Amino acid sequence: MVGARIKTYLIDNGIKQNFLAEKTGISPNAISDICIHDRKIDCVEYYKICKALNLPLEYFLTDIDTEKGE
Repeated sequence: MVGARIKTYLIDNGIKQNFLAEKTGISPNAISDICIHDRKIDCVEYYKICKALNLPLEYFLTDIDTEKGE
């Protein structure tokens, strides 16, 4: 779910995954895999992505519990 939110944010804001990879130091393949749900994002990667996009850590986590029906 977080990966999908990151992907949507990138698309909506015209940000390329390669740009995010350069800003975070995370490999382009890892960014791609996160965005297509091929692998989970770890907390350090999540922090780097939020920092690179100048977003609060809560940004991609808001309402995730309600999406699961909890």
